[in-house]
Amino acid sequence: MVKRDLQAKIRSLAKQFPVVGIFGPRQSGKTTLAQMAFPKYTYVSLEDIKAKELATNDPYSFFDLHHNKHGIILDEIQTVPSLFSYLQTWVDKHKRPGYFVITGSQNFLLNQAVTQTLAGRIAITTLLPFAIHELVRAKLLSGSLDRAVFRGGYPRIYTQKTLPSEWYQYYIRTYVERDIRQLKNVVNLEQFQKFIGLCAGRVGQILNVSSLANDCGVTVATAKSWLSLLQASYIIFLLQPYHKNFSKRLIKSPKLYFYDTGLACSLLGIDEPEQLIMHYLRGGLTESFIVSEVLKISYNQGREPRCYFWRDNMGREIDAIVERGGRIIRLEIKASKTISSNFFDNLTYWNQLAKRDVTDSYVIYAGNETYKRQTGNIVGWKDITSIFK
Repeated sequence: MVKRDLQAKIRSLAKQFPVVGIFGPRQSGKTTLAQMAFPKYTYVSLEDIKAKELATNDPYSFFDLHHNKHGIILDEIQTVPSLFSYLQTWVDKHKRPGYFVITGSQNFLLNQAVTQTLAGRIAITTLLPFAIHELVRAKLLSGSLDRAVFRGGYPRIYTQKTLPSEWYQYYIRTYVERDIRQLKNVVNLEQFQKFIGLCAGRVGQILNVSSLANDCGVTVATAKSWLSLLQASYIIFLLQPYHKNFSKRLIKSPKLYFYDTGLACSLLGIDEPEQLIMHYLRGGLTESFIVSEVLKISYNQGREPRCYFWRDNMGREIDAIVERGGRIIRLEIKASKTISSNFFDNLTYWNQLAKRDVTDSYVIYAGNETYKRQTGNIVGWKDITSIFK
């Protein structure tokens, strides 16, 4: 078992809230984490046909059957949305902190139910695939940044030594046929799968919904709807632009990234990490990997990420700007192992514009050394967690 950074936080939250929610993509390790953090709880999978049937038809008997003096883990609770109202009734009656731990992988089915029934009663956490720090601690991290980008972070790739090129194909097929098939606004599954591939071809780029819709042969409204589905099911995220306290004209559209670059590589037909070296999307995939890591660091500490990018109309850009505890952390992300002085050009320009010193300016690169320069800080990709301590 690989220890997850989120474990300490959910144990702490269980002392304060009646319900702790662990949400995230399928196969990110939610069930394993819940059972590791709460080993004495009764575990119930609501994807089990008998458990689902009882929870749907007779929820009071369901709760009585699985009563435990410690608590209950309800896995994939979005499969029985009617259970939320009974959870609310039970929680309000018994007022036991941490009695329920619920997991879910379809955010688009969970958000409304949680908001309507469990507001004020639940602490919501997000578990993404393995973070760099977790892999380093478990001595599982790949030797090079390109290999790490190619493999992604899904636990089975590491714990069962599954080939990424095979596992991700299975994952995306299961995702489309199992989760997306249930949704009425996706009729053509093949076209939706093509849409995901087109998104992968735009990783790290400014989102142009019209172009995306045109290339896929769907309307702009449909493209927007499908983008929302991909965000809600933890496939992609849109990084919003940062434009606080600036009068200059700035880019206002978001950038498109994948939560997991192994999945993006699979969609792009990249079968070996060596193919990344000359790939035209190497820079975008590297950005996606590091920006996703920033999100993981925040989520694993129980924080909502406040991460943005900055680009002006002249093309000057900061890959990531992170607001954290009064700090404004600026990150430039490079796929190169060799440091060049021009890596700091955009950081220097932004610092002058914002009247900031170089303290929180960082270049994250594919090498292993971490040190300071007069123009900012160099950080090896494996040491990214040190920036946020």
